Amino acid sequence: MMSMNREIENIRKEISEHESNRAFREKGYPPVFVADERAKILVVGHAPGIKAQERELAWGDASGERLIKWMGIDEKTFRDSSKIALVPMDFYYQGKGKSGDNPPRKDFAPLWHPRLLDCMPHLKLIILAGQYAQKYYLGKDAKKNLTETVRTFQDYLPRFFPIVHPSPLNFRWLGKNPWFEEDVVPVLRKTVNNILK
Repeated sequence: MMSMNREIENIRKEISEHESNRAFREKGYPPVFVADERAKILVVGHAPGIKAQERELAWGDASGERLIKWMGIDEKTFRDSSKIALVPMDFYYQGKGKSGDNPPRKDFAPLWHPRLLDCMPHLKLIILAGQYAQKYYLGKDAKKNLTETVRTFQDYLPRFFPIVHPSPLNFRWLGKNPWFEEDVVPVLRKTVNNILK
């Protein structure tokens, strides 16, 4: 029987070779994600930023630095694929839009996420960073907007933990919603720590 990690690498190859990703493949960009059959926590974000894509490192930017801080772990733990998987809604940078990076492609996650999740049977928690991840994974259970979904994060535990995206561009939201770092982040840290200890 094929190991799950071998299947993950087969999926990675399929993603790279898929016709919809030809432009990225021709530029030499691999799909940016981390998955491992032993992972206990999965973080789902939007898509890699340009810096993360160029470094070929998931969350390899300022957003990742803040996420690590919110999770209450160190960089070494965050990069340990046997503990934490990093699978964004799109595995390639989609370019700049009017207010930050363009959104992930709508048809991308449905094509690859179910297969990757099947390869990670030990997941105890899926952290949904931002509205795209929340809309996809929570569907009709998501509240009317991101703020309300994040405010009622307890409703989605123990499987999901919705948070605001840690992008530096969200400084206004964080300023208007101090309860997030005061009340939600401590619970996130405790939840992560209890799973990884």
